[in-house]
Amino acid sequence: MAKMWAGRTAGETDQIADDFNSSIHFDCRMYQQDINGSMAHAAMLAKTGILSDEDADAIIDGLEGILKDLNSGKLEFDLSCEDIHMFIEQVLTERLGDVGKKLHTARSRNDQVALDLRMYLRDEATEISSLVRELTETLVAVAEKNMGVVMPGYTHLQRAQPILFSHHMMAYVMMLLRDRDRIADAVKRMNVSPIGSCALAGTTYNTDRIFEAEKLGFHSIAWNSLDGVSDRDFCVELMSAIAILMMHLSRFSEEIVLWSSWEFKFIELSDSYTTGSSIMPQKKNPDMAELIRGKTGRVYGDLMALLTTLKGLPLAYNKDMQEDKEAVFDSVDTVKVCLKVMIPMIATMKTLPDNMRKAANEGFINATDLADYLVKKGMPFRTAYKISGQIVSECIGKGLVLETFPIEEYKKHSELFDNDVYNDINIENCVEKRISAGGTSSASVKEEIELVKKELEK
Repeated sequence: MAKMWAGRTAGETDQIADDFNSSIHFDCRMYQQDINGSMAHAAMLAKTGILSDEDADAIIDGLEGILKDLNSGKLEFDLSCEDIHMFIEQVLTERLGDVGKKLHTARSRNDQVALDLRMYLRDEATEISSLVRELTETLVAVAEKNMGVVMPGYTHLQRAQPILFSHHMMAYVMMLLRDRDRIADAVKRMNVSPIGSCALAGTTYNTDRIFEAEKLGFHSIAWNSLDGVSDRDFCVELMSAIAILMMHLSRFSEEIVLWSSWEFKFIELSDSYTTGSSIMPQKKNPDMAELIRGKTGRVYGDLMALLTTLKGLPLAYNKDMQEDKEAVFDSVDTVKVCLKVMIPMIATMKTLPDNMRKAANEGFINATDLADYLVKKGMPFRTAYKISGQIVSECIGKGLVLETFPIEEYKKHSELFDNDVYNDINIENCVEKRISAGGTSSASVKEEIELVKKELEK
């Protein structure tokens, strides 16, 4: 098949080189953006008098026909074409003849591919953001449903202080809200039109780039043609936001794996989101959570691959930049499927409050409250800290917990102790006393939930 770029050379390449050079098998997913961009380009060429209205109308009608046929399956991609841009132009030329050849006036594949990619990722970012919102709403619903459920909070994976399970869920909600903000920020800088930059230096035609940009929903144009065709920082920025989002999903998945184990047994996952063992009939494996955790590394790899590809490229366009698409497409596909699995997995997750509360009874997670009790009675914190530590050590030796440690024994450590100490170290009271903004008390968590709901309504 004759190449669209034949002229300077015969347009003939070895089959192996042809396949190596081709990108249509992965960039064909941008066909809708390519066609929409081409229709806007034809409209701009007519507006500026570069094309006649008649030719522009014929081109736009032809492109609409191609889009319809691709959507219906009547037209299939020709994988012998070099890329999606050449395929669309080839089909258009086959259908319209020489009129179809006029579409490429005042543009290059360099600015065309940059345009398609920005438009495609803009659409994908909207879908990712919507999924993040859905997961956020799911977590808020879980938090509301389990209000009052007490569990141990951890540092270093050691039981630390009592918290509400709802408080723990809302921590991930806050992370997801920031993830949505990062995606939105990436889209702001992505939403700049490169079309009209041409190969690298602009064009001799008197085009109206702003008209074309506005027609495609861009808020601005790339004001430097070299930059317009040669940078992919908008891909890197979105992939960075996705990598951070995947990190949050991975951390949550790690906790799901831990919590669903017999060692914790804080939750039970639905059978729909677990698997069994081929040899051990008792097993119920949290494979979906493990896969999300595992796929995070894959997304990190995509980001590093593109950063490495771009780091040594001189201006302007280089064929290396074709490597942007598979990496960014994989990041987008991976985060979407992970979100689509995690949302129902969390929605159907069963919490086991009794097990959480039992775990909160152990590990002396009210020891800080014991120290605070003495501080409120006038003792310096460091002295109170030391005494509390001594009492914990004594309890461990006697097989007791702070709640069962006799008052007579407390008084041996300080005369400030009285029977009211048992009220201060009650686990539920320890939670409810943490009234500071953002703390774990029921009032604080409910306030947090309301703030999030208002944020989501914006």
